[in-house]
Amino acid sequence: MESQSSVCANFEQVGQAFASHYYNVFDSNRGQLGQLYKDEVSMLNFEHSVGRPGQFKGTAAILQKLQSLPQQVKHQVITIDCQPTPGGGVLVMICGNLLVDTEIPQKFSQVFQLLPTGSGSYYIFNDIFRVNVG
Repeated sequence: MESQSSVCANFEQVGQAFASHYYNVFDSNRGQLGQLYKDEVSMLNFEHSVGRPGQFKGTAAILQKLQSLPQQVKHQVITIDCQPTPGGGVLVMICGNLLVDTEIPQKFSQVFQLLPTGSGSYYIFNDIFRVNVG
């Protein structure tokens, strides 16, 4: 059984604040997102599937991918679900609308695994992004 001290007690607040910050930065100054990832540790899966590589590891590779995306992007968050994970981490799942340039909104989902840095903040350990088609 996991002890209460190793589980993030305010996981909902952490997840909500993180999501708000992440999408504000993504939509306005994407280059600043590098501060949220950790060199050689963090991983991004972006529309990854068989025959279509989409895994990026480390801050430099992740930023290169994120900065290659269309510049006029706006995220509209509809739902945020958060759960605590062992070791004080937080699992965050977000669903919403993605507006690229002036196109019709597309549904998206994104999952983040946040881990504590030890100094009271968190970094993105895992990031999985998917446009929902169906």
